[in-house]
Amino acid sequence: MQQLRNETIGSPSPHRAPRRFRPRLVRAGLAALLAAGGLFTAQSGSAGAAQNPYERGPAPTVSSIEAPRGPYAVSETRVSSLGVTGFGGGTLYYPTTTRDGTFGAVAISPGYGGTQSSISWLGPRLASQGFVVFTIDTLSTLDQPAGRGGQLLAALDYLTQRSSVRDRVDSGRLGVMGHSMGGGGSLEAAKSRPALQAAIPLTGWNLDKTWQELRTPTLVVGADGDTIAPVSSHSEPFYESLAGSLDKAYLELNGASHFTPNSSNTTIAKYSVSWLKRFIDNDLRYEQFLCPLPRPGATIEEYRGNCPHTS
Repeated sequence: MQQLRNETIGSPSPHRAPRRFRPRLVRAGLAALLAAGGLFTAQSGSAGAAQNPYERGPAPTVSSIEAPRGPYAVSETRVSSLGVTGFGGGTLYYPTTTRDGTFGAVAISPGYGGTQSSISWLGPRLASQGFVVFTIDTLSTLDQPAGRGGQLLAALDYLTQRSSVRDRVDSGRLGVMGHSMGGGGSLEAAKSRPALQAAIPLTGWNLDKTWQELRTPTLVVGADGDTIAPVSSHSEPFYESLAGSLDKAYLELNGASHFTPNSSNTTIAKYSVSWLKRFIDNDLRYEQFLCPLPRPGATIEEYRGNCPHTS
């Protein structure tokens, strides 16, 4: 078992500041008003909502993020390939309620030879935690990572501009995920569109091993028993190449294979939910599950990352 490492993070990239909500600044302003006897004194009970308007759902617990379903009831809508361009259609999963305003969204690509059915378990699982999720089919099951990256972006554009649930989505809070070549595609998408808030390659495969240009907080998930995209030649180089100033993490699953992300998996879900909540919703309530760094155990071979996060 490799030794757990805690890496030091520098300052966030300056171009992220204008578009990301900065709760520390709000807290500082609120503290100044309170100290001056400002009018927010009587409203301290709503301070959490004031600090981050993107929080969705109740305060998280280990049980809630490990549960097969979160607090939101989920609806789904099939999207035909005949009505879209740039990708192969898919399925939208989204919270049924409209009372909580808009939600962040994530598009997910299958791997080489696969269809959306291979990653469909992530749809309702993530959506029930408060996201709009788009599991997609690719134009061809043989598409390479660069093609899958472009298709993830086309799917997000369709989702936010033309889909039946576009009014439920906050177009400024988007992420990408993918399995195998779809995971490599998620890195390609983040490279092409730095405004993305989160990327999660799952046992990712890509001939490109260097991603120092990425500006999107990235959780790289590998598997210790992967013989198709071994961590030594894929997930680990991906992670190590990411800039030291970037919020990043490396989760290596214990007793897992390349195809582990194709079935419901509590560890993948737990840390994917936490990562997406932390960086798409900027929900600091989920920082506790990422920092201090999770320790190796029955399902985790190794976890590396930057703590504390600053994005």
